[in-house]
Amino acid sequence: MSGALTVEALMSKAIRACASARALLDLDDVDGACNRAYYAMFDAARAALLASGAPVQPDIGKTHSGLIAAFGLHLVKNGPIPKELGRLLKRAEEIRLVADYKGDSVEFDDAREMVEQAEIFVDAMRTHFMENL
Repeated sequence: MSGALTVEALMSKAIRACASARALLDLDDVDGACNRAYYAMFDAARAALLASGAPVQPDIGKTHSGLIAAFGLHLVKNGPIPKELGRLLKRAEEIRLVADYKGDSVEFDDAREMVEQAEIFVDAMRTHFMENL
C-alpha cells in the first residue's frame, strides 16, 4: 500500500467500520463490534485532524496514542470538538484493548453503547469537517 489515505478515504473507512460494528453487534459478536467501533472513531479522528489543517504528519495514525494525543491537543483542548467527544475516543481505545487482548468479553450493553457512541463520533467529525460526505 502506498501513501497516506485522503481525508475522504479515511472518512469512508470510518463510515464502513461503523456499519460493520453495527452488523457484528447484531450477530452478538461484542468483541468484533467493539473493535470495528473503535477503528471507526480512529479513522474519523484521523480524517478530522487532516481536514482541520492541524499541524500533524500525514501518517498521524501510525500510533494510537499519538493520534489520540494529537486529536486532544488540536481539536478538543481549545475546540471545536467538545471534550465529551474526546473522552469517547479514549474510552473506545480502552474497551477495544479489552476486547482484543484481555481475553474477557465485553458485556453486550457496553458494546452496544460503544457502537452507538462510534456512530455519534463519526457523524460529528463528518459534520464538523466534511459536510459533503
